[in-house]
Amino acid sequence: MSKGPVLFDLEAEASPRPSVSDAPPVPDVGIAAPQGQAMQIAARLAARKPSKLVRLFWWLLSTLIGALVSIAAWNFIMGLLASYPLLGMVMTVLIGAVLLVLVLLCLRELAAFSRLARLDGLHHDVGEALAQNDLKAARAVTDRLVGLYQGREDTRWGRDRLAELRGDQLDAQTLLALTEAELLGPLDIAASREVEAAARQVATVTALVPLALADVVAAMTSNLRMIRRVAEIYGGRSGFFGSWRLTRVVLSHLVATGAVAVGDDMLEPILGGTVLAKLSRRFGEGLVNGALTARVGVAAMEVCRPMPFSEGRRPKVRSIVKRALSGLFSRGT
Repeated sequence: MSKGPVLFDLEAEASPRPSVSDAPPVPDVGIAAPQGQAMQIAARLAARKPSKLVRLFWWLLSTLIGALVSIAAWNFIMGLLASYPLLGMVMTVLIGAVLLVLVLLCLRELAAFSRLARLDGLHHDVGEALAQNDLKAARAVTDRLVGLYQGREDTRWGRDRLAELRGDQLDAQTLLALTEAELLGPLDIAASREVEAAARQVATVTALVPLALADVVAAMTSNLRMIRRVAEIYGGRSGFFGSWRLTRVVLSHLVATGAVAVGDDMLEPILGGTVLAKLSRRFGEGLVNGALTARVGVAAMEVCRPMPFSEGRRPKVRSIVKRALSGLFSRGT
């Protein structure tokens, strides 16, 4: 009798077992994509224009408070001079110094508005010269641009190059294109870096801080600082009220055009496809808020720049977002 292995024929199974790899993916139920709530709230708050009744109320209130403070100060100084002449003179000098500083602050704000108006005028004149292809007007506005940045070390090389090559330009378009490349090129790079830094800061804070109010405050302050720095780079250094007005102009434009929204397509260079679904809710919010800040920064560059962007020179929001945020969050796999 053979002692080798014995084979048994088993009846084949009626149907094969299902494979785990063939199972459909489990959908994400109840998980909404991040919308950048902090930036959207901050943008709408800054862009909201108060009604005439509210403005009238604040004007009347400030006038009333100013009148009461003035009368109280006058009575206080007169009484002090009558009772203690030396002390009254000291207080008079102090109040005069406070009023002098207040006047200087008002003059600084007016100068800031004047600088912003100068940039607006240059922007308009460049557009007119390009539309009419007027070489004489282009040369005049180029001289004004050179005068605007005269004495700035970061534009010295560009001013020298422009002075060397401008005589060879025979039409308005090429002259202004040369001016944009040589004079505003370094300023565009500096402004883009400010936008990247602000986007990185907003993304970090809103991703790590779990408080909604703190997110809104961080987004608002970072965007105010960014817009002010962009204006300073282009020669329109603004004061407090000028910065707030400039911020309202930029954000009002974005809100009106519906640009305060970011989808997966903008974040695709960083995250790759649908990686938003793989990230936590807080990290997704941070990325969206950072991307919205970058969009606000590009709009601020367009508003503050003394020349409109020519074709191909406008910074791409995707590129800024990628450079600003790619180091904060690792790519999903």
